[in-house]
Amino acid sequence: MTTLFTTLDSPLGELLLVGERSTTAPGGTALASLSVPGQKGGATVAPGWTRDADAFTGIAGQLAAYFEGTLTDFDIEYVASGTPFRRRVWEALESIPYGTTFTYGDIAARIGAPRGAARPVGTAIGANPLLVVRPCHRVVGANGSLTGYAGGLERKQLLLALEGTTFAGTTSADRPDRPGRAG
Repeated sequence: MTTLFTTLDSPLGELLLVGERSTTAPGGTALASLSVPGQKGGATVAPGWTRDADAFTGIAGQLAAYFEGTLTDFDIEYVASGTPFRRRVWEALESIPYGTTFTYGDIAARIGAPRGAARPVGTAIGANPLLVVRPCHRVVGANGSLTGYAGGLERKQLLLALEGTTFAGTTSADRPDRPGRAG
């Protein structure tokens, strides 16, 4: 299997997109990683990878539309492996609606883990190889504060602002679309 990559300018800095050819993916490439400069655990170009900007045209178009504020849901095939626990957490991330935030405890509840599992949930979120398209930036601390983002808190704040999200002081009881809603 040939690993493909390209870079893409964005409001977050230069994005590194890594993927594999796929006959079922829109545009013919399944995305394995999307990372930003300086990202904790982010991908770096490896020997033997092939630069192919054309392979990522569809993904690049969706990212451009997202950053312009005209796309709220991505239609991208992923090739990302992880433990069963991580995959459950990542699926929960994908269900967070555009412009909203959940807490780590909300994600734990979504996957059926005890509320005290917020720390392992945070670890799984931090290992998310698909920044932006798998919206780990939409997860905040229990008191609504910005916490932990592999791409850096400034980028997290930029993404939330782009989505028009208010996040300071939000709790799960304040949001009708979250687990733990009061009433």
